[in-house]
Amino acid sequence: MADHSHDCFYVTRPEMFYPFVFTDIMGLQKNTEGGAGVGDIKLAMKGHVKDGYKFRGECPLSEDDRDYNEGPTLNDKVHVLVCVICASTVNILSDEIIRKMRDVRLAASDMGIPQMAILTHIDEACPEVKADIRNVYKSSYLKEQMEKVTVSLGIPLYCIFPVKNYHSEIHIDDNIDTLILSALKQMIYFGEDFVNNLKTC
Repeated sequence: MADHSHDCFYVTRPEMFYPFVFTDIMGLQKNTEGGAGVGDIKLAMKGHVKDGYKFRGECPLSEDDRDYNEGPTLNDKVHVLVCVICASTVNILSDEIIRKMRDVRLAASDMGIPQMAILTHIDEACPEVKADIRNVYKSSYLKEQMEKVTVSLGIPLYCIFPVKNYHSEIHIDDNIDTLILSALKQMIYFGEDFVNNLKTC
């Protein structure tokens, strides 16, 4: 997506409710004319980017822009940074893309924002997993891709979550959902820790 948009979801457990929002932005690209700019992503993490802002890599947001939020609240700020990477493209990520992703991740670290990665389309990347999604943690190929993400971006293995995308299925699959919900649960835990740490400072 090319804009800064929100999708709201509610996760519940007995006597506890977790409202959370996905802020989806367009991905990083090699050139400056396409994709989201690193500077704009940093501003978004700080809460300075309003909903609906159209990311323009060649024309970053300025303080004079009507989409610039001068007084961000805690709700405007990013609580968890999630890098979404296709499992079949890990090997072909350019040095420029990796540099940009590391730049964003290091900025998040300076802000105290926890980070995680989601490895998508794992069934398309690994025939063993395509045959049976339950082989996800037995696949040496996927383990190798996750290790490459760790080395390239500095995200620990325990913060990288492989998931299978729904695309041709017509029924809900518990095995697919288990992987997705595992990633969502960790997002909630990381976000809760971030907010609690800010409140105690």
